[in-house]
Amino acid sequence: MPRISHADRARNEEAIRAAIDRLLRGELPPGGKCDLKTLAAEAGVTRTSFYPKDSRDGTTRPGPYQHLGEEFERRLKAQRDAGEAPAPRTAQIERLKAQIAELKERVVKRDEALAELTAFRTLAVSRLTAQHEEIERLREQAATVGNVRRLPAAGSGTAPNGLRS
Repeated sequence: MPRISHADRARNEEAIRAAIDRLLRGELPPGGKCDLKTLAAEAGVTRTSFYPKDSRDGTTRPGPYQHLGEEFERRLKAQRDAGEAPAPRTAQIERLKAQIAELKERVVKRDEALAELTAFRTLAVSRLTAQHEEIERLREQAATVGNVRRLPAAGSGTAPNGLRS
């Protein structure tokens, strides 16, 4: 088995310590528990690195991060003895409640925006209808009076005052 460099080992230990702190604060991943398996997954190391190893000569040597696994177990036991242990179910419930609250807020905002857009559309359609009715009324009035002449189309090259441009 290849050995890891001191820098890699230090990085792994730092990641394990950060994961220990997160788990003991109750920041459990979905479906995770406050145990070594979840700790290993959160830190990105193998679970077996927290357990002792058997050497070829039959002796037992400590795993590379066994001391951190034991530290995690000690701190977890101390929290449980004090009645402050992170409960995965409680953490998950709190996380889901926060997510539900955020989703409800988004739905309310979208409903408000939809209501505004619906009101705007209703107003725009009613204004267009009123303008269309006014145009129709004016056309009928112009047709009945008879003294109104139609102006040439705008593309004829004459200005509205009758002068050429």
